[in-house]
Amino acid sequence: MPETPSPATSVASPELFNPRTYDPSAFDAETQRVLLATIAWFEERGKVQLKADHHDRAWYTEFLEFIAREGIFATLLTPASEAGDDAPDKRWDTARICAFNEITAFYGLSYWYTWQVSILGLGPVWQSPNAAVRKRAADLLDEGSIFAFGLSEKEHGADIYSTDMILTPDGEGGFRANGGKYYIGNGNKAGLVSVFGRRADVEGADGYVFFAADSRHDNYELIKNVVAGQMFVSEFRLHDYPVTEADLMHAGPEAFYAALNTVNVGKFNLGFASIGICEHAFYEAISHAHNRILYGNRVTDFPHVAQMFTDAYARLIAMKLFADRAIDYFRTASDEDRRYLLYNPITKMKVTTEGERVVDLLADVVAARGFEKDTYFEMASVDIHALPKLEGTVHVNMALVLKFMAGFFFNPGEYEEVPPRREAADDAFLFAQGPARGLSKIRFHDWEAAYAPFADVPNVAVFLEQARALPALLGSAPPVGDQQKDLDFMLTLGELFTLVVYGQLILEQAALTGLDRDVIDQIFDVMVRDYSAYATTLHGKTSSTEEQQAWALRQVRKPAGDAERFARVWATVKDLAGAYEMQP
Repeated sequence: MPETPSPATSVASPELFNPRTYDPSAFDAETQRVLLATIAWFEERGKVQLKADHHDRAWYTEFLEFIAREGIFATLLTPASEAGDDAPDKRWDTARICAFNEITAFYGLSYWYTWQVSILGLGPVWQSPNAAVRKRAADLLDEGSIFAFGLSEKEHGADIYSTDMILTPDGEGGFRANGGKYYIGNGNKAGLVSVFGRRADVEGADGYVFFAADSRHDNYELIKNVVAGQMFVSEFRLHDYPVTEADLMHAGPEAFYAALNTVNVGKFNLGFASIGICEHAFYEAISHAHNRILYGNRVTDFPHVAQMFTDAYARLIAMKLFADRAIDYFRTASDEDRRYLLYNPITKMKVTTEGERVVDLLADVVAARGFEKDTYFEMASVDIHALPKLEGTVHVNMALVLKFMAGFFFNPGEYEEVPPRREAADDAFLFAQGPARGLSKIRFHDWEAAYAPFADVPNVAVFLEQARALPALLGSAPPVGDQQKDLDFMLTLGELFTLVVYGQLILEQAALTGLDRDVIDQIFDVMVRDYSAYATTLHGKTSSTEEQQAWALRQVRKPAGDAERFARVWATVKDLAGAYEMQP
């Protein structure tokens, strides 16, 4: 492998991804080639063909042929440990993986999906001590194969405690696998399917297994695609499928941990896919609105339209800031620094739900135009709602986030400052995460330090007052007794906590990028309103106490208004009209 360069000390100010002006120079030469080639493929294919394929529910054969020809999945998804000395550009590099997430989703979620489920399928492989199966996966990547993650089942969903995929010893040192899997992306064409099951002859957690299956095998029955779309989300069954020692990847509790850690790696991608969708939808919406005349005025001249676009822009830039900063913590992760385990579910949960809000705001402007079959928006308005539901629902991830709240506020730790991490390096720790436990003991750096440099920004100051009130509530009137079991109440408390963490990383990234303070102020104008709304919701919960209700009402704050600041940000937003339109 080439010598790893030092991490960069600054990064570019966040802008919407634009294929016309995209500059991947933060990456090494091979990564630049891969990203630019991908953009060129989509642009040359054009919007008309892209939409025709979408409506025809066409399997993306040409896209996968391009991926294989250019060696893109092989380059981006082969860890350095499996690359060999003759392939120095292969590595598992979270920064460039996230860039590819954004680009593919910008053009269509289906194209992102076949990549995403390949990442999930490879997770148990790269964590496995089985060198034969790792070699097999690396060879399949070189051949242009895609992969699948056989975890969920029709009757149990992703409840891996209840799997009905049963492996029975065959008397010759191997097994015969029988059972079905449901909602398995790429299950129609995957060269390797990582399948979770349990042994018939071993009780409890010691009986869990992960094994490799081949969708082309005679004992692999592909039943159907469970969705009506380009992506193939399969149901399949194994009938006396032969499993040899060479196919076994994990056994016992290690199989359980491999499943959880794979989802930890994979669900991070969803936030970046949401960003890509929002960016393309934003260009289409602002261009349409600015060029449309109603009642003698441009649509963008109406004050409520200006407010909706500016709010959508502020939310989208905030999504990018948080997610980009979270990359740095992912790449810095180690046994001693597991802060990424909080930022990861927030990226999955908060960034994707913010994506829904962005597209909903845009939809209120474009109205009926958003349903027309020749628009990107027609896809975006459906696809954006899928991402919060994948790799664990919003509620599952919020319940996970709550495990970190006490440690975050009341047990701070000391860490070296984390720099931007866009260097060409292999993120090997992601496949050596170990047991998924001890989350409540993870320590975090001082959250207020990120807010201090922006104390003069009016809405940051208002939001900081709201944020400081949350640990005070937990100290004076915390949820106790049955209230701690009231998930409805706790999820709203989690929303308030999430906003504090969200603002922290937004400001960390804003400091690194030199983000314009008008934009920061506009972002926190939105966040003050959001915090006030969640506080109002908390007030109305059936189980909230009088003290908690009084606290909630005190947190309902009006943002610091500034008409001139709003006008400056709106001018920036309005200038995006006509900035990008996909090739016909």
